[in-house]
Amino acid sequence: MNTQVIPFHYNRSQVSAGIVHIGVGNFHRAHEAFFTDKLLAAGERTWGICGVMLLPGDERLYHALRKQDNTYTLTVCGRDGKDVTYRIGSLVELIWGVENPQSVFDRIADPAVKIITLTITEGGYNLDKHSGEFILDNEDVLHDLKNQHLPKTVFGFVAEGLRRRKEAGAGALTVLSCDNLQHNGNTAKQAFSSFIAVQDAALAGWISQNVSFPNSMVDRITPAVTPADIERLNLKNGSDDAAPVYCEDFIQWVVEDKFIAGRPAWEQVGAEFTDDVTAYENMKLSLLNASHTMLAYPAFLSGYRKVDDAVRDPRFARYLRAFMDKDITPYVPAPGNTDLELYKQTLVERFANRSVSDQLSRLCADGVSKIPVYLMPNLIKMIRDKADFSRVAFLFAAYRRYLQCKTDDNGALYEINEPQLTAQDPDLIASDEPVDFLGLSPFLSADLKVAGAFVEKYLQMTDAIKAKGIISVLESILL
Repeated sequence: MNTQVIPFHYNRSQVSAGIVHIGVGNFHRAHEAFFTDKLLAAGERTWGICGVMLLPGDERLYHALRKQDNTYTLTVCGRDGKDVTYRIGSLVELIWGVENPQSVFDRIADPAVKIITLTITEGGYNLDKHSGEFILDNEDVLHDLKNQHLPKTVFGFVAEGLRRRKEAGAGALTVLSCDNLQHNGNTAKQAFSSFIAVQDAALAGWISQNVSFPNSMVDRITPAVTPADIERLNLKNGSDDAAPVYCEDFIQWVVEDKFIAGRPAWEQVGAEFTDDVTAYENMKLSLLNASHTMLAYPAFLSGYRKVDDAVRDPRFARYLRAFMDKDITPYVPAPGNTDLELYKQTLVERFANRSVSDQLSRLCADGVSKIPVYLMPNLIKMIRDKADFSRVAFLFAAYRRYLQCKTDDNGALYEINEPQLTAQDPDLIASDEPVDFLGLSPFLSADLKVAGAFVEKYLQMTDAIKAKGIISVLESILL
C-alpha cells in the first residue's frame, strides 16, 4: 500500500542555523534532525541545522542532498505494519569539508551557532580502548597538530573553528555527542580537550571556560539504506528521493541539561532532559545494544540475514529474553518511572519489526568497538558473582567462529567488517587454541583467561558449536 509523504509546513528561508552537526548519516537524519524538524514545525526559527560532512566517502550523499535542497524523506515504520513518511526540512545548510573547509570553520565561529552536535561513530573519538587516553600518534592527528588550517580530522576542524570563534569573541558553545557511547559527553570532552591541549594551550584554556559537553542517550533503530531500499521507498511513497532514510517508530533522547549558551526546547517534541543520564545509558546499552550483539553473531552464523527474521524464530526470542531477564536485569536499575518489564518486551517487538527489517551484518560490524561497551561491564560483574555463563559464553564462542571461519553453518561465505582490530588480534583469532581468543583486544578490560568458570563454559561452547552447529547449541542452552 502506498504511503503519502507528509510535508513540512514552515518557511525554511526564515530558519537560521543555531546548530552545526558533524556526521550527517542516516541515524542523525532519523533522530536529531527529526526532533528538530518537529520543533521547527511548532514555530521555532533559530535552531535549524547546518550539516557538516568531513569524509571523502560522504561525497555521494552530499551531492544527493544538495540536489534536493538538503531535504529528504524519512519513513517511520510502525510495529503495527503501518508506515508514515515525512519530508524533513531541518537541515537548512550542508557543507562538505573536503571541498570547502573554510566554510566549516566560519560556521563554527558564527555567533548564531550555539551547539555543535556529533555522530562520528563509537570509534571516531580516537581513544585507546584500554587506557581511555587520546591517541596522539595517529597519522591524521599528527598532520592536524601541525596543519591548523588544513585539517583532516574532526578534532582539527573543530579546533580551528573554535580558535576563530575565540578570536572573534563569538561566545560560548556546547558540544553535544549523539553517538551510542556511555558517557558520550565525557568521551567527547576527553578527545577534543586532549587534542587541543597539545595543539594550542591558549585555546584549551578558553575551552575550559566556554565549552560544555553534556552526556546524552540516543535510541532509534535506523538501518543502512541499500540501492534496493531507495527504489522500494520511493516506489511506496511516490518520491524521487536520492537520499531517503527509514527507521523504527520508537525514539528516545535523554540529555543532560548542561548547555552553556542555550538550547532548543526539544522537550516540547519528545526529548527528555535530566541532571544525570547514567541510569538511562546503562539500561539502553545493557539491554538493547547488548541484546543486538548477543543476537548478531549466532543468528548470522545460523543463516539468518535480517534481525526480524531471527527474532521471530522462537528459539532466538527465548534466548534474548533469558539474557535480558537472568543476565542483565540484576545489574540494571530502572531509571525514573521506567517499567523495565515493558521496556524489555518492547525491545523484542522492535527487533521483530518487519517494516524495519534491520540487517544482521550491520549489527555484526565492528564488534571490537561494541563489545567492550555493551557486554564487558556486566560480564565483569557476572564473573564476580559467579553467575550462569551459558548465554554469554555461547556468544563469545559464536563471535570467535564468526571471525575465524567466514562461512556460516549453511556454507555461505561472508566478509567481516572489523576496522578496529589491533595488530595482534588476527593471530589470536586464527589460533587453534580457543583460549587464545580470550586475549582479544576488546576483552582486555577483564582478564578472562583466569576466570575459570567462564573459560570452562566458553570452551564447552566452542567445541559444541564446532561439532554440532549454532542452532543445536542454542537449543541446548534453552533447556
